[in-house]
Amino acid sequence: MKIVMSLYPAPEGGAPDELLGCAENALGLRGWLESEGHEVVSTAARELDDLRGHLEDAQVLVTTPFWPVYVDQGVFEAAPGLELVLTAGVGSDHVDLRAAADWGILVAEQTGSNVVSVAEHAVMQLLALTRNYLPAYQQVVDGRWDIGEIAQRSWDLERKCVGIYGAGAIGQLIASRLAPFDVETLYYKRHRLDHASEQVIGARYARLDEMQARCDAIIITAPLTPETENLFDREVLAGMRRGAFLVNIARGGIVDRDALLEALESGQIGGYAGDVWYPEPAPSDHPWRQMPHHMLTPHYSGTTIDAQVRYAADTRQCLQAWLAGRPIEEDHVIVQDGEIVGGAYRAAFGA
Repeated sequence: MKIVMSLYPAPEGGAPDELLGCAENALGLRGWLESEGHEVVSTAARELDDLRGHLEDAQVLVTTPFWPVYVDQGVFEAAPGLELVLTAGVGSDHVDLRAAADWGILVAEQTGSNVVSVAEHAVMQLLALTRNYLPAYQQVVDGRWDIGEIAQRSWDLERKCVGIYGAGAIGQLIASRLAPFDVETLYYKRHRLDHASEQVIGARYARLDEMQARCDAIIITAPLTPETENLFDREVLAGMRRGAFLVNIARGGIVDRDALLEALESGQIGGYAGDVWYPEPAPSDHPWRQMPHHMLTPHYSGTTIDAQVRYAADTRQCLQAWLAGRPIEEDHVIVQDGEIVGGAYRAAFGA
């Protein structure tokens, strides 16, 4: 069995052993797989032409979300024997799910492996926006000391209204993490939580129009589907409270690129944070890099050392089951037997 791993490159100077998710360390699975007689190719190549030679006789492709390769029709054509695509992480929208279904390929991801990591990142970025943290830090680096300049865009989080759009596992954990700040939290998800669950996370159900009218900040945690693509467009951004913050730790394509830039320049949106872009990796001239009042990071929120341990272990479990001819656990599966079956993807694609 040939298993190709498409992973991010090791940092310059080499990778420490705990950096499991890089191509050099191959999720820590190379030794086990090769001892079982399987061929393992781990690469950070981004272009299909550079991958083609590896893919042509591969049965399994393991990849991290959006980096380094998009798994589209071209990849499937280059890998006629491909049977399984595993996302080492959460979110399989970098895979053409309809094409995977048409090719009869099983697609699975590591459900829950980075929930804590991404939720903590979202709270950190909301606090950074609210307290105007990065400009304050930059003053220190630049040798300046202008408290008034920083304080004029700095607030407390207490008693603010925060919306969470797409409150799955990550969104619900964000709500729980925000509760000690004494905020009012609204949430939206396709299927409303029961009353007891709402009490546990301290949030009340609301649709997007209510969030626009009432929220001082909205955190996007929804998957990227045809339903959510460019959802936060000019109309939605214009309908938000003037000066409200937007945090996106879901997918860059949920927010209209140019509309966001305009909303920040006009002051309609007070600040934007997140670590997701489109495309990824973001080119050096991506307009979001230079827009005002942003606190963006590269897409690393779900790639902490702790998260890598979890998604590497889950990837191993999926491979162990599949290689032994057993079903992969149902909550990991996105595409199976020619159908899109995974949660939000199934509903959004009308499967």
